[in-house]
Amino acid sequence: MEAAAFLPGGIEPWVAGLLVVASFFTSAITAAFGIGGGLAMLALMGLFVPVASVIPVHGAVQLGSNSGRAWHQRANVRLDVAKPFIAGSIVGAVLGVFLVIQLPDALLKLVLGGFILVLTWSKIPGIDRLSRAGLAIASVGLAILSMLVGATGPLVAALFARFLENDRKALIATSAVAMTTQHLLKIVVFGIAGFAFGPWLPLVAAMILSGFLGTVFGTRMLERMPEQTFRKWFRVGITLLAVDLLRRGFLAL
Repeated sequence: MEAAAFLPGGIEPWVAGLLVVASFFTSAITAAFGIGGGLAMLALMGLFVPVASVIPVHGAVQLGSNSGRAWHQRANVRLDVAKPFIAGSIVGAVLGVFLVIQLPDALLKLVLGGFILVLTWSKIPGIDRLSRAGLAIASVGLAILSMLVGATGPLVAALFARFLENDRKALIATSAVAMTTQHLLKIVVFGIAGFAFGPWLPLVAAMILSGFLGTVFGTRMLERMPEQTFRKWFRVGITLLAVDLLRRGFLAL
């Protein structure tokens, strides 16, 4: 049986192979540095996957990637940070079912990029003392935003970095739990809305498997990386992602 028989319409075998290989490297990047992989995968899928399928299919792939990272790094998860985020995300997903919001893609990119830069480089008074209730409320908005733009991982990571300073392992592991929750809820919402995931399952499964192998590889890099080195490259990487979001937002205006 030809490989094309296991692929959704419009996806060539060479494209599927490219996406599977890319899933390994993007997962490794996120496991090692905490950010970047999800947005890189979203950008690549945007070149080959039909527009109407990009966000739900990307969500399914990222669900597998993030859940694999959360499991592999489970010893470092900070539940005191993860639990209020999960609670708020559930509320945000419920609201997302009823709030059918069509905002300009350019505006969303500008807002997301701006928030990331503010969280990364400015001293926001009181954010390090934000209560669990405050974190839960913030996660409501992030859950809704995730359904609109597809990849809010850098924004979540920038927020968590304020709570988990000087603990790179906890930052990456807890972010993985948070993003697993958001992507799972996103899939539920798109399923309720009628998106057909069935034709995509073989490709998504292959990408999840290669992504988990990338997570194992990236975690080994993280283990060997000094905290100061991680923090430096984390801020550089997340800034570049934010600037690129702003660039694409301005070009799309």
